[in-house]
Amino acid sequence: MNIKKLILGIFLFTAAILLVAFSYNPQGSHGNINETVKIGTQEWMSENLNVSTFRNGDIIAEAKTNEEWEKARAGGQPVWCYYDTDPGNGKKYGKLYNWYAVNDTRGLAPEGWHIPGDEEWNELVDYLGTSNAGTKMKGISGWNNNGNGTNECGFNGLPGGYRYSSDGTFNNIGDYGYWWSSTENLSNNAWYRVANCFDGYIGRYPGNKRTGFSVRCIKD
Repeated sequence: MNIKKLILGIFLFTAAILLVAFSYNPQGSHGNINETVKIGTQEWMSENLNVSTFRNGDIIAEAKTNEEWEKARAGGQPVWCYYDTDPGNGKKYGKLYNWYAVNDTRGLAPEGWHIPGDEEWNELVDYLGTSNAGTKMKGISGWNNNGNGTNECGFNGLPGGYRYSSDGTFNNIGDYGYWWSSTENLSNNAWYRVANCFDGYIGRYPGNKRTGFSVRCIKD
């Protein structure tokens, strides 16, 4: 084979691989979640959010210690953390964010996406059926107490636990998955959704804004 043609072929092949690697990314430069799922009329990301900057590139502070979490809590500042401050948990479950990060005007979600409001969560649960939406949304592995779901809708919900609002302790990994909505309830609270390892129910509750929950994004 002509050596020039061989070199040209290798160059073109490498360029094609790089183009694929850098072109498919729904979040653009803001994170790297590559999978989405259509559920009814909505399109959701099928992984928890795992970004450490806002849409404009500003860095979101990581709260590694309980003292850092407490400081952010007292000041109403946006922060994120890994469960148990373990990056390995981040690879599986994404990051935990307080609601101040969710509601920040700089945008936690990537371009073309947003954090779902309470009504958008209601639409998802109603579409799947309120009595067993959790079963259809939970992943097929990773849940304690034989509480795995069918993942019928492709949401792939995982039990990422939460970080307590006041003292920064971590709880319930393997048993519960929590997701913020963007809808405020009272001055100190906002609505969230929760799935558990005991049944197929998706709960809706007001949570303290200083709590660390997972975040899912929905397409604009």
